[in-house]
Amino acid sequence: MQISSRFTIAIHMMTCMETFKEDHKVTSDFLAASINVNPVIIRRILSQLKDAGLIEVKRGTGGAAVRKPLDEITFLDIYRAVECIEENTLFHFHENPNPDCPVGKNIHNILDDKLQRVQTAMERELESITLADVMEDLRKYI
Repeated sequence: MQISSRFTIAIHMMTCMETFKEDHKVTSDFLAASINVNPVIIRRILSQLKDAGLIEVKRGTGGAAVRKPLDEITFLDIYRAVECIEENTLFHFHENPNPDCPVGKNIHNILDDKLQRVQTAMERELESITLADVMEDLRKYI
């Protein structure tokens, strides 16, 4: 299992938006140059972040900006905005375990609650980290 790079790209993007908001127009090309990915990927993630209400994107003059105070934006907010988690389920279960097998017919009963506990723990940790934490750490390196 691996969370896609959309999550870390989104954090990188929002960190750039905040860092460069006074000095640069933060466009998809600007962000793509920092992240070193195709601007099409950036535009897709910009759209997801905008739909989640985390950023605003100005048409015409261009530029993207963080919409809320940084201490109110958690990693969980960003994760939920950009990761395509089907039915709010982190773990994808194989579709057709063998119902004639004692393991196959019971595997959901055995694992469902355990996997939900793992997901809940991960989400709790993601919720404890904010974009303000990222900016504070960044200031130590710049």
